[in-house]
Amino acid sequence: MPEINMPKLSDTMTEGTLVSWKKKKGENVSSGEVLAEIETDKATMEWEATDDGKLTEIYVEEGGKVNVGDKIAFIAAEGEEVASEAEAKKKEEPSGDKEEKVQKPAPKEKEKTEAPKKPEKKKQVEPEKPAPAEAQQPSTAPPQAKSAPAKEAPEPKKAKPPEEKTADGEQARVRASPLARKVAAEHGVELASVKGSGPGGRVTETDVLAAAKSKSVPRTVAIPAIKPGEGARINLSGMRKVIAQRLVESLGPIPHFYLNIDINAGPLMVARAELKSAGEDSDTSKITVNDFVLKAAVQAAVKVPRVNASFDGDAIVQYADIDLAIAVAIEDGLVAPVIRTAQNKSLREISETVKDLANRARNKRMKPEEFQGGTFTVSNLGGMGIDSFSAIINPPQGFILSIGAIIKTAVVDDCDQIMVGHRMSIGMSCDHRVIDGALGAEYLKELRHLLENPALLLV
Repeated sequence: MPEINMPKLSDTMTEGTLVSWKKKKGENVSSGEVLAEIETDKATMEWEATDDGKLTEIYVEEGGKVNVGDKIAFIAAEGEEVASEAEAKKKEEPSGDKEEKVQKPAPKEKEKTEAPKKPEKKKQVEPEKPAPAEAQQPSTAPPQAKSAPAKEAPEPKKAKPPEEKTADGEQARVRASPLARKVAAEHGVELASVKGSGPGGRVTETDVLAAAKSKSVPRTVAIPAIKPGEGARINLSGMRKVIAQRLVESLGPIPHFYLNIDINAGPLMVARAELKSAGEDSDTSKITVNDFVLKAAVQAAVKVPRVNASFDGDAIVQYADIDLAIAVAIEDGLVAPVIRTAQNKSLREISETVKDLANRARNKRMKPEEFQGGTFTVSNLGGMGIDSFSAIINPPQGFILSIGAIIKTAVVDDCDQIMVGHRMSIGMSCDHRVIDGALGAEYLKELRHLLENPALLLV
């Protein structure tokens, strides 16, 4: 039975935190039984075992962070024993360490072998004496790229061999496979800066390639010292990293434009009051103003289906179903759980679904498929006292609605009389590659009609 590796539980997950083990080392495990709780960048999920056996090894303690694909445990079948770390290293040594040893004899052997290679044109010009003299200087010469001595003219400078030897000495102290060393040299990656994922912290080719891709290993960024009174430097959580990445991907390449309307929210307040007076006052099942907004957003997209689309290279993809994403604020940031096929759900069903999703999102108890996808998003900050705002599109969606608070304000009625009215601001951030101004205006017109006539949403 293979080792148990950290699974990829979301499309943006690169590492996970092992929150808790539900089984102890030595206990039997059945397929489908909850083995552990894993926190991703979006939620905390229960992870089930896929095989029967005994949990013989736990490589990651509770609270530890692990990259996707790294081993975290071993479930042995009946009569099977887990390979120990020492055995794993022995298996690696024939192919890796032996070759490493071939490279380590290096300081003296390399000097003897490389000294004749450099002066190929003048084989007897350079004596062999510099080699022992050079061996006294490695600690003072800064590490430089191995390729530098080969590229320069074959002049018998004393500084070059020590640089080469120093670099070799540093590389030799790092446990790495020969292939990883070769790839590191090609990409200019310092092996000493790479965290190895192999047995005993051994650096593999995959580790080097990941370091080269991230571009964070080759250079060291100086962190400014915190001045007294400035507070602390807070490291980004996995969720906050994804939020930052997604928003940069959105606001940069996506051409946003913004439409805004103020609707008469009086009819919504009346409808809500009538439902409450009819006995519908339970906190767990009551219909809220936000539920009306969500239902209206879906119905308007049914009437104007061209907005339910996204940009895909050389085409615009129009979706048959409306998968409504709802922005939910949680402690670490925000997530957007999705109501699938929302066009087929009643106002009551949407209300119940969104309450369930929001509750589990705040407690990080969602399944991966519940917050992936979505054809457009609704973000409501009205309950937090925000009158109006402009939201950033969640790619690859075509638009996002931003809902403000219902406020009392002076308005002019149909008889040109000034009176107190309820108004709610609604913003629409659009991807101009998918939605033009006229199309966005058509959608908002339909949305206004539905919200100012909420009885249409009860049908």
